[in-house]
Amino acid sequence: MTVSVSTVHILVDDYDKALGFYRDALGLTVRNEVANGPFKWISLGAESQPDVQIVLSSPYAGRSQADGDAIAELLAKGEMRTIHLRSDDLEGVFEKIAAADSAAILQEPSDQPWGVRDGAVRDPAGNFIRIEQQTQ
Repeated sequence: MTVSVSTVHILVDDYDKALGFYRDALGLTVRNEVANGPFKWISLGAESQPDVQIVLSSPYAGRSQADGDAIAELLAKGEMRTIHLRSDDLEGVFEKIAAADSAAILQEPSDQPWGVRDGAVRDPAGNFIRIEQQTQ
């Protein structure tokens, strides 16, 4: 039996700003965009991982107004779970993020004692993201 990751959902409050980060700065490819009433979902992925996708959606999609409000408040505070990504060119990714001005760099890339070099950013919606590169 094999179990693997297929989809990671990330909540965003502005699709255009989110695409400026995930597509333009990180280089992910938009695979699909689905509209459902006032909401939409945008799936993106890396060419190196064709079976894994990131889905951007609104805090209100499929939720009550009260639940959407609660989640949107947590998102605005940056209190959602950390997202971990990996790159084979960490310095290059951080250069693109800085040039795109679509995310706040919280920690420049640095070597960590657990064997990776990583850095941290907040995407335009406030999600905390660590991006790593193996050092060995």
